[in-house]
Amino acid sequence: MASKALAIIAGVGPGTGASIAKKFAKTYSVVVLARNPDNFDPVVQEINASGGQAFGISTDVSDSKSVNAAFDKIAAQYPSSKVAAAVFNPGGGFVRKPFLELTEQDYSIALASQAQGAFNFAQRSLPLLLDSRESSEYPPTLIFTGATASVKGSANFAAFASGKFALRALAQSLAREFGPQGVHVSHTIIDGIIDIPRTKAWANEHVDGKLSPDAIADSYWYLHTQPRTTFAFELDLRPYVEKW
Repeated sequence: MASKALAIIAGVGPGTGASIAKKFAKTYSVVVLARNPDNFDPVVQEINASGGQAFGISTDVSDSKSVNAAFDKIAAQYPSSKVAAAVFNPGGGFVRKPFLELTEQDYSIALASQAQGAFNFAQRSLPLLLDSRESSEYPPTLIFTGATASVKGSANFAAFASGKFALRALAQSLAREFGPQGVHVSHTIIDGIIDIPRTKAWANEHVDGKLSPDAIADSYWYLHTQPRTTFAFELDLRPYVEKW
């Protein structure tokens, strides 16, 4: 493969992940990760058909062996490319149940998909981002996708909030450690319903009352292109009608 810089995006499906991949593919070669290839195949085909470069790898971010295998494949596929950006966007662990109905498995899956998954992804991404500091046009960037549950443990969301709180804490710690080393680590709070295929039928009295995945992707690109003098750790993104 050509030595064009890379963006690695974990959690790519028909929605936010696809929009992020397509946005970053305008500048970089893109590697997309998801457990089910059916989720990333359409966006890989679309990017490649439009003249970009995209490559998909089936990956379970909660499994360190799977993550290590994916990054080894990336190194083999793009041996001369530097990693300019990495985005952690998996949506796993979303469970809405009264606490006394939660199972240990529900809780473990939420922590594994968010906290453990983010840990696994960051451990392999950060050395590559550190290595690209001299060659990247923009500061190497690691972005974590959070949610309302990252800062608010609502009733019936004990498992999901625990996973998202932990992910935010990890992101905050990494931002404080790696920001001074020139890597921009950010966390986004996605507060509201995202306008993706599975939410199309969800009623909303406002035509534009859901989060646009393309607009989310624009915000991620904005974070990536911030200069070192103005790193933002966190962005709150919500529709104008969302109550908060």
